[in-house]
Amino acid sequence: MKATGIVRKVDVLGRIVLPIELRKTLDIEREDPIEIYTDGEYIMLKKYEPACIFCGNAKDVKRIRDKNVCKDCLNEIQGL
Repeated sequence: MKATGIVRKVDVLGRIVLPIELRKTLDIEREDPIEIYTDGEYIMLKKYEPACIFCGNAKDVKRIRDKNVCKDCLNEIQGL
């Protein structure tokens, strides 16, 4: 984990602002979905990337009947 030295306060509605430097570094645009999870006492934020329901791969993912399936798994299914 890399420290940024940036501190933000939580507002009265429980929101924080992600600094522009972090958004640019992580290629986060307005309205992009962000995953929120915890690791012990840490709150982790990650730009959401849809992953394959079969293998978890996030590359070459296609949406099929509201499910995410990667190219490799799709080829495997078609070969059955």
